[in-house]
Amino acid sequence: MLFTLTKWLLWIWVALYLAALFLFVVGSFGLFGSDSGPLAGVFLVPLGLLWNWFVDLFPEPFWPWLGAASPLVNVLLLSALHGHARHRRSGLRQEI
Repeated sequence: MLFTLTKWLLWIWVALYLAALFLFVVGSFGLFGSDSGPLAGVFLVPLGLLWNWFVDLFPEPFWPWLGAASPLVNVLLLSALHGHARHRRSGLRQEI
């Protein structure tokens, strides 16, 4: 059960992150005729919560890139949880 839940949660989170990253790039650089503006990364903020609070510890030129990369920390944590669930699932099958 935990294995399936973490697998779905991981893939949903990755899909949301890729969509938000695409919208960030389109909005930042004005691709496809869209206006470039400061709200381009608004969908990345909730995906990277907790980690994007630490972005202001770095120099200001790195802020957009670190803000875009902060959801990757959550992806890595979900991936580690999924690996733990997979290891736990395979261990339970060997005991039976």
